[in-house]
Amino acid sequence: MDKKSLTALARQQLKMAQTATSGRSSHTVYGGHQRKLRQTVVGLAAGKSLAEHDLSGESTVLVLSGQLKLVSGEKSWKGSTGDLLVIPDARHSVEAVEDVAFLLTVAI
Repeated sequence: MDKKSLTALARQQLKMAQTATSGRSSHTVYGGHQRKLRQTVVGLAAGKSLAEHDLSGESTVLVLSGQLKLVSGEKSWKGSTGDLLVIPDARHSVEAVEDVAFLLTVAI
């Protein structure tokens, strides 16, 4: 058994994102290339984004703090602390409406 505090990791990644020139930071908390499931805590500074990219399996975003917007084509969904968004099976991007930390889960 392995236990991690998502609250502490979210705070840490957000702090790192705020000082990074890219405005983002991430840390994989579970999984990797040798596993089917991967979970990553991502920090994104307000106004920054993850550029449009393709889906690489079933994915969700759990907003740990702050607010984001998930954009896919002409559609968009806002997520705030505690919201779980299912990422559509299409090209998409993520925008930080305000400083945000989220748990990205991907199953390949």
